[in-house]
Amino acid sequence: MSAALAALPAPARPEAGDTRPVAGHVGADVPVELLTAAGYRPLRLSGSPEEDASAGRRLLGGGLDPVAHSVLTRLLDGAYGPLDVLVVSRDCEASLRLFYVLRELRRVEPSVALPPVHLVDVLHLPHRTTTRYVLAKVRGLRTWLGERSGRPVGDDALAAAVVAHDRVRGLLRAVGDLRSARRLTGTEFLRVVDAACALPPGRAAELLTTLVEELPTRDPRPGHPVHLTGSSHDGTSVYAALESAGLLVVGEDHDRGDLLVSRDVGAPGHPAGLELALAERYQANGPSAARSSIAERATHTAARLHARGAAGLLGYVREHDDAPPWDWPAQRAAAGVPAALLERQPYGRIDPEDLDRALADLRRPADAA
Repeated sequence: MSAALAALPAPARPEAGDTRPVAGHVGADVPVELLTAAGYRPLRLSGSPEEDASAGRRLLGGGLDPVAHSVLTRLLDGAYGPLDVLVVSRDCEASLRLFYVLRELRRVEPSVALPPVHLVDVLHLPHRTTTRYVLAKVRGLRTWLGERSGRPVGDDALAAAVVAHDRVRGLLRAVGDLRSARRLTGTEFLRVVDAACALPPGRAAELLTTLVEELPTRDPRPGHPVHLTGSSHDGTSVYAALESAGLLVVGEDHDRGDLLVSRDVGAPGHPAGLELALAERYQANGPSAARSSIAERATHTAARLHARGAAGLLGYVREHDDAPPWDWPAQRAAAGVPAALLERQPYGRIDPEDLDRALADLRRPADAA
């Protein structure tokens, strides 16, 4: 392993001396720039497929993406450590239901140690009326964070946070592009994204700059290159299983990988434009399986697959994650390479028989796929 990769910290742990209050957040539609500008350490919450999630399942009900069950259970158990605030985005039905349950628990169960919780409802339609709606939600979150922290979120702090997070996103894109030359595995890239998003932006930029300088001299990683679509991945277990089986994930279109950093906010010329720039960035964020059209997903997937030189398209869909299968036929047709779909997979794992069939399909000639 490269020295820079080995130096990446565990994502849930703050660096020594980082005493900022912690803002937990759920979903890719939370404007992390506002969390940083308000003086918080953003921490995106992940589930754990190895832990019992029965408490969360009981409260949220069945038939829901198991990631939400795990996140709620871990919140109730205090697994994330002290959280000063919690911001949830409406990026999917599971996240929305999680917010409602958390809000009700705070109301009826004061003995349960849960932080103040706020919902950010970002819509993704390409209309100016949608922009005005999202702008109102950005302003609402800014006001709420100022009330929680005891001081308004100033324009200077917000402008600095926008520049800092854009820089991190740009460096993460540069690291991701090195996957075209096979300089790091998909498993390694997920670790890089998680660590970079948990560090202060300045420190994250330092580590990422070192990676961008170091990785081009690394020997290419082995494996059959594939683009991964379908469900998002809040841990590395699925990627590790795929790459142990001889694949190499060179790109993905979920919001914990390439899709998370595909757009910048851009520094507006005047402070009055900061909130609008944030609203437009998160409105245009995607295209995600839950919030975008089938045609948008197919076009994006095909473009990213060919940009990275992937030889196959692999779909991975967790049980009760209902959106990705609707996209699959169009994605497969647009990709024009051998493709395989793993459906109804257990959270954080792959059925071995399904994986064997997928491996065979991915190695077929393109005209036989």
